[in-house]
Amino acid sequence: MRKPFIAGNWKMHKTRDEALYFVLKVSSEVPNMDKVETAICPPSPLLRDLIKRQGENLRIGAQNMHYEEEGAFTGEVSPLLLKSYNVTHVIIGHSERRNLFGETDEDVNRKIHMALKHGLKPIVCIGEHLEERENGKTNDVLERQVKKAFDGVKKEDLEDVVIAYEPIWAIGTGKTATADVAGEACGFIRSLIKDRYGSDVAEAIRIQYGGSVKPHNIDELLDEEDIDGALIGGASLDADKFITMAKAALNHL
Repeated sequence: MRKPFIAGNWKMHKTRDEALYFVLKVSSEVPNMDKVETAICPPSPLLRDLIKRQGENLRIGAQNMHYEEEGAFTGEVSPLLLKSYNVTHVIIGHSERRNLFGETDEDVNRKIHMALKHGLKPIVCIGEHLEERENGKTNDVLERQVKKAFDGVKKEDLEDVVIAYEPIWAIGTGKTATADVAGEACGFIRSLIKDRYGSDVAEAIRIQYGGSVKPHNIDELLDEEDIDGALIGGASLDADKFITMAKAALNHL
């Protein structure tokens, strides 16, 4: 059985004091890591302070990293720096990185390889625009993104990879894919992994759903066979909501 994974992406939110308050409150309330995995991905300047206070059952991840170990890349974050802070996870290929900062499928692939090289667990985001869904192109987009993201990634490396299906039309819009629509897309992603790596890997890999996930809809999403957790945006900024959603995963073990 795949362990549920509830993760929060804070994006560009929270001051240091707000972040410390959140983690101190949440770290003692989230489920035991043996049952449900939980992580928070804050802005990078907060990583060190939060990792020192993450407790036994909460992990701190990064929102982004560069595909080179070091160099003249002003404003970027090195995988070596993340590793030195004991960061566990890193979000790769979020639609905001693709759409606002020009990340390509090839960039995503290079980042995945670099993360795996340094023992960081990639949360690989894929998803379609509203126009692509309305034109029946969802599966084409997902297939292209999976194919290019995992080019050259070995079967044994998939153990440390999480995939997050995040339909772009549902991120920060208040719109949420219905549970069956989200489940269908996650099932298709799992079939792509099966075709590429075999059924054993496909059955083991965890696939999150992201896109306006909130306490009132997380249960129906987690009821779907191929949804193993959530990558949560705005609702993860509220400590009580995050705790509620993390605990909801206990009902789907």
